[in-house]
Amino acid sequence: MADIIYSAIMSLDGYTADTTGGFDWAAPSEEVHAFVNDRERVIGTYLYGRRMYETMRVWQTMPTGPDESAAMSDYAAIWKAADKVVYSSTLSEASTPRTRIERRFEPDAVRSLAASADRAVSVGGPTLAVEAFRAGLVDEVQLFVVPVSVGGGTPALPHDLFVRLELRDEHRFADGTVYLDYGVLEPR
Repeated sequence: MADIIYSAIMSLDGYTADTTGGFDWAAPSEEVHAFVNDRERVIGTYLYGRRMYETMRVWQTMPTGPDESAAMSDYAAIWKAADKVVYSSTLSEASTPRTRIERRFEPDAVRSLAASADRAVSVGGPTLAVEAFRAGLVDEVQLFVVPVSVGGGTPALPHDLFVRLELRDEHRFADGTVYLDYGVLEPR
């Protein structure tokens, strides 16, 4: 059975996007991006809501030539090689290969997907993550904490749900970003 991983880049005060929906402050340095890539190599399937998919699909057409960042080119290849499941009631079709649309997030279908997968499953985006946390699906939480406080916005973690976590790994980067890896012990 494959692990289900929720990974997010977040502000120190716990948001993935600020009050205007912006997240330019979260752009990773080359060092952080290369580290993210190493964590993402285990992913066989990405689960996205519509908005996160629309943000991430740029990786399908991202330039990957010698003039581009090595970390960005590497991530584009990682992203293209994985399957994607997009939960949307409004998208009629996917605009990227290896992508299917599902109308509703079905916890039992995600459990079956993970049970039959030989590579990890990633929950992309905090909105979909709330549903996955509520269903007790998340096995691992990877947080990249950026040294900025944005004062509000989209929370990285559910505000109304208790989840007991165990710190398994941590790493500090030159730009002040901190990586925290937690195993989920007890969702309630």
